[in-house]
Formats: sequence, C-alpha cells, structure tokens
Amino acid sequence: MTVGILALQGAFAEHKKMYHSLGVNCIELRNKKDLSNHYDALVLPGGESTVQGKLLKELNMFDTLKKQIENGIPTLATCAGMILLADKIQNDNRTHFRTMPITVRRNAYGRQLDSFSTEAEFKGLGKIPMTFIRAPYIETFSEDVEVLSVIDKHVVAARYKNQLALSFHPELNDDLSIHKMFLDFI
Repeated sequence: MTVGILALQGAFAEHKKMYHSLGVNCIELRNKKDLSNHYDALVLPGGESTVQGKLLKELNMFDTLKKQIENGIPTLATCAGMILLADKIQNDNRTHFRTMPITVRRNAYGRQLDSFSTEAEFKGLGKIPMTFIRAPYIETFSEDVEVLSVIDKHVVAARYKNQLALSFHPELNDDLSIHKMFLDFI
C-alpha cells in the first residue's frame, strides 16, 4: 500500500513520519508529474489552505486531484485539507475542490496564539488527543455526512463517502489511532 501526501506546504513531513512508523510506503506529491505515480490513498495536510489552493492551480495539479477524489480515492484531510474539500467556506469567498458537502469556518478558533490541545471522543476510537492550530470547524453539513467528533457543539471530524476531514492535526501527537483508522478505511 502507498499513501500519496500532498507536499506543497504544511505538515506533510509529519504525516509521512506517522505512516512510516506504521510500515506504510509514502510518496510526496509535489508536482503534476508525481500524480502519475501509483498511490492508494491521498493525504491533504494542514497548513495554509489559501497557499495550497493557489499552488495546486499554479502547478497544474488541481484538476487531477479533484478528479481522483471524486472518483473515490480514500482521502484524509486535516485542518487546511478540510478547507480544501469543503463545498463552502463561511468566512471566505474562495473555494477549492468542493468535493465534501460541508460548510466550514476558517480560523474558527482564532489566531495562532489561540491554538490548543485537548482530548475528546472520536466515533469508534474513544478519547484521543487533538491539536488545533488556527483550526476550522464544520458549521453545516448534508445529511449523508457522518459526524465523527464534536467539541463544544462544533463538528471537528466528519466522513463523507471516501473523504475523512478533521479540524485538528493527528500527525502532531504520538497517538496513531487516526492514521490506523484511515488505513482500515482504505
């Protein structure tokens, strides 16, 4: 099994480290040529969604990745990755892939100084550590979106078909449960 990790900006190295610790092969997706390599799943890491969206288009990767997601490649999206998948962004007029019927609020928890870590329930996993850095959360979602975790009445994790979107950064903790769950999902 090979996981393709979008490696334009953000926490891609941390995801790669987590999958390597689980014995999973990873490739970094840095340009259009990399998208022709074989990979069984896709990771859209946290970082800056605006920068990632811009680079995806400038590097001519956007359409190919969108089509792969629409065609069912298992996709794990964390923080900025969630924003890339969202159909709507509440406090921004830009959208990106629009493959997940959710509306997200960018930087919902405030600025960098307002970042925090907690433990919370995650459907099927129990309590897990969660690190939020300028994180979004899901404000609205269609009825076919499965809510996986809620903190203070805000949806912070959801699944829709082949897409798993998280507000938090599981790659910044030692807990491998999210990455293992995604492998089972694949």
